[in-house]
Amino acid sequence: MCAVSGGKDSYAMHTLLVELARRAPVRFSIIAVNIDQGHPGYPGHLLRDYMTAGQHEFMMVSEDTYSIVTEKIPENKTYCSLCSRLRRGILYRLAKELGCTKIALGHHRDDAINTLLLNLVFAGQLKAMPPKLISDDGDNVVIRPLIYCAEDDLAAFSAEQAFPIIPCDLCGSQDNLQRKAVSRLLADLEARHPGVRQNMLAALGNVRPSHLFDKRLWKQLGLEVAQDERADKEGRDLGDMVPTTRLLRDTA
Repeated sequence: MCAVSGGKDSYAMHTLLVELARRAPVRFSIIAVNIDQGHPGYPGHLLRDYMTAGQHEFMMVSEDTYSIVTEKIPENKTYCSLCSRLRRGILYRLAKELGCTKIALGHHRDDAINTLLLNLVFAGQLKAMPPKLISDDGDNVVIRPLIYCAEDDLAAFSAEQAFPIIPCDLCGSQDNLQRKAVSRLLADLEARHPGVRQNMLAALGNVRPSHLFDKRLWKQLGLEVAQDERADKEGRDLGDMVPTTRLLRDTA
């Protein structure tokens, strides 16, 4: 299942997957799925006409999540989190009904590092977007074929292909998005220090667990957690759990 929103990223992903299916040494089929979430004036015909002209297998499903989101989210609060969860639940259900073994999403490099910073700054978590994710119930596998692609490259590809873009008039029109603030921060850093985004992407694959604070992670990886009862030179009691970074030896 190729989830298509009508934005540049999902158009590009679908185009590339169709080409890959034609060339790859393994056989797989693709069905493009779009969710009409009930946004007023949603121009779904643009996507439908595009898929019909290209003779692509396509399904558009109508699910009025718009009413739910606007009812549940207070005024001046962002819709993204609830809207995304509702959409993901629908995709999971459809994948089961259609017998799809993978759900492909169009997230790219900049989405991944934006999510990393959003979780770090606003949620107190070190978490981003993995290229492959198995759902909590184990029934669905989500893949992100574009995760190493830069957004600028996808924008250039989209312009070259002249995709009929459908704008997001719900969350995309909100000015108080935390994601927009993070995007501006990253753009400023990139302008001052070219390569910042690529370095952040590399960091997601270069994790040093022994230098983090997650005791559950230490335990899973066999890192010993010891109580450091020493005081520093100023006489303050450190009094907290710290990793020794020494691997537990097998004493069997």
